[in-house]
Amino acid sequence: MLTRREDIEKRTEELLLPIIEAHQFELVDVEFVREGGNRYLRAYIDKPGGIAVDDCETVSRALSDLLDREDYIADSYILEVSSPGLGRPLKKEKDFVRSMGEEVEVRLYRPRNHVKEFRGVLSGYEDARVTIETEDGECLTFEKEEIALIRLAFDF
Repeated sequence: MLTRREDIEKRTEELLLPIIEAHQFELVDVEFVREGGNRYLRAYIDKPGGIAVDDCETVSRALSDLLDREDYIADSYILEVSSPGLGRPLKKEKDFVRSMGEEVEVRLYRPRNHVKEFRGVLSGYEDARVTIETEDGECLTFEKEEIALIRLAFDF
């Protein structure tokens, strides 16, 4: 049984896919969240070489028209279409496959040996677990339900 939020995200994803495919973009994620006093419907898109502001605007206009027509979200919300950014979270199987061999940051819900954040190269992925290799050569495996966030690492 899907929650209301999951249902909104799923229906929005279904509306978005033909738009995304027509422009040869990739749909990274859709989220419906409350921040402060506002609700946001966010779509994250990408393409090789990166997404431009014009790309976001094109998708946003097309999606906005469909959302107005379908009208399945009772709450008022702010629509945002953007690039996933540098610290791109890994959520779907394709994200993990694409990021194999890349450096990632893993944040846990509960500490493991008094540590909640880990960094290493993504070396394994299965349905229920993720494995990274740390800088000192240690392989760490995490169950997916332990992971609060996993994203591509970036240095400034």
